[in-house]
Amino acid sequence: MTVISRSRRQFEAPEADVVVVHSSDIHVGEGYTEPVHRGDGTAGLRVVLAAARAADADVAVLAGDTFEHNRLSSDILGRAARLLAEAAMPVVILPGNHDPAIPDSVFHRIVADVPNLCVLGITHDLAVPFPALGLEIWGNAHRDYGDMDPLSRLSPRRTFWQIAMAHGHYEKRPDRATHLRPSWLIGDDEIAATGADYVALGHWNRAVRVGGGAIEAHYSGSPDHAGTVNPVRLNRGGGVTVTRAPVQW
Repeated sequence: MTVISRSRRQFEAPEADVVVVHSSDIHVGEGYTEPVHRGDGTAGLRVVLAAARAADADVAVLAGDTFEHNRLSSDILGRAARLLAEAAMPVVILPGNHDPAIPDSVFHRIVADVPNLCVLGITHDLAVPFPALGLEIWGNAHRDYGDMDPLSRLSPRRTFWQIAMAHGHYEKRPDRATHLRPSWLIGDDEIAATGADYVALGHWNRAVRVGGGAIEAHYSGSPDHAGTVNPVRLNRGGGVTVTRAPVQW
């Protein structure tokens, strides 16, 4: 039998399991992405959302670099917005180093047309609550193109389930003093400090678990390279099950 952690005991458990599908590094865009996918620069987003629907996900989370950059045309943004609006579930996006939440970010151009879209750093500062699921999802958005610490701010637990998102490079014990290597680093100590039930990571193209501790911290990898998404089942009894499901191009 799964033992509910002390940090969750003060909160009421949801009545059913919660399923969250995690992906990252989709890189919706023109130029490179379109030729790879027969002229469809939104193909990665389409297959990820389809995989989330196939997994009966309650929420989809995209952990950074959903868009290739912030200079995309209105045409491709419109197509991406339609895919997001038709996702049939809430979608939480963390802006990454390719698509930071700057004043002229692509996200400002689509959020009004996608009522089910939550963008950390834009529609929500740090955390998105889902009271009906007993879930909160939080993360620190890239807000410019300079240095940043993906887990610099922590969010206290306010719900039975908590998922943290971060976009950056994992190193077991990062040396932040090394010249030109202070940016976007995520270490074991920071993963542990989140106290989250799952840490959804982005920036790596391959899917892998990191951290080495009790917290499930995973890179989903990009759909192009990993060919999968991470369905995360938050079991009502308190357990977390992480699997990989293929995307269908």
